[in-house]
Amino acid sequence: MKKLELLAPAGNEEKLRFALEYGADAVYLGGKAFGLRAYGGNFGESEMREAVRFAHSLGKKVYVTVNIIAHNEDLDELPDYVRSLAEIGVDAAIVADAGVFRLARQVAPTLPLHVSTQASTANWSAAAFWHELGATRVVLAREVSLAQTREIAARVPVEIEGFVHGAMCISYSGRCLLSNYFSETRDSNRGQCIQACRYKYSVVEEQRPGQYFPIEEDKRGTYIFNSKDLCLLPFIPQMAAAGISSFKIEGRMKSAHYVATVTGVYRQALDAYMREGEAYYVRPEWYRELEKISHRPYTTGFAVGRPSEQDQVYTGSSNTRTHDFIGLVLDYDEHTGTALVEQRNHFAVGETVEFRTPEGDVFAQVLQELRDEAGATIERAAHPRMQVRLRTVRPVSRHSLMRREVN
Repeated sequence: MKKLELLAPAGNEEKLRFALEYGADAVYLGGKAFGLRAYGGNFGESEMREAVRFAHSLGKKVYVTVNIIAHNEDLDELPDYVRSLAEIGVDAAIVADAGVFRLARQVAPTLPLHVSTQASTANWSAAAFWHELGATRVVLAREVSLAQTREIAARVPVEIEGFVHGAMCISYSGRCLLSNYFSETRDSNRGQCIQACRYKYSVVEEQRPGQYFPIEEDKRGTYIFNSKDLCLLPFIPQMAAAGISSFKIEGRMKSAHYVATVTGVYRQALDAYMREGEAYYVRPEWYRELEKISHRPYTTGFAVGRPSEQDQVYTGSSNTRTHDFIGLVLDYDEHTGTALVEQRNHFAVGETVEFRTPEGDVFAQVLQELRDEAGATIERAAHPRMQVRLRTVRPVSRHSLMRREVN
């Protein structure tokens, strides 16, 4: 069976390491300019160089987003930036704008180019257009169904990447109008999205100023643009059969806990499919893991049909989760059976916590004893990022997550 790539987001260095250690084959990240996540942390040149070195040492890949919809002034510094990506050795640049694509081909002809979902490639002719220009991969628009994907793959000999999990944008493949309309100084299509699609809306009739009419029968208004999150765990076989070879997780702005958990789940799922083929099935524990992260209710998006009103969230914009991320394992001592944990949220003796390892092991235990860096016994880890030594009922590897059920 053809190997399938699991592609995970890396908003910063910590998230990159989590993504790779929890099973991603490749990560995508942004530099300090020319990407659509201006507030995602991102990587300077030296940080990107180290990210590429680390990923390549594991036999894995790094793709860099250069996916803004560029204006004239954006093109002044773009050639040098693209040359630097090629010199650093990134495995591909992800491009949405035809002008950016043209310049990148001119100044760095050996740098592989992937066409971003922002280009809204939704048909086989568009995919062929990009392939003929030299694109090595096309990230299809999220509005493309699996049946349409299959036809594109049959007609065009180009790698196809598709989203398998994460937030869905109400705009056509992310080409946002609302965010630009509400903010004169921030351009969503150049990296500064204000997530206007998550706001609460009511209707105002022109002849009745000041009167706000809810679109649904709710006096608070409605979140008419607020899509549920994508989850295609059950459709991995169909995605592979349709010709998708890279399975992409959305979330460069999400937490390290999100990146690690979702990457770990889809690593298990892809491995199960590679082993089992048509016998593949979704394990209930995978869904339980996906409920522990911050998320909106899940939907299948456009994969098997057009979304309906059931695929929107009308009552609010906040996420739900069943667990809080409270600690990160930095080290484990086999002789004492204790882990060194960096606090990410307060925890105390007597609480029931849960560990998830990068290898996929999940177990719960009660905290019996905590010691600070000096070895003194303490009752609570109350200070941000403080390091605490505690005993675990099973061995845990570095970068295991410690979680607590939300009360």
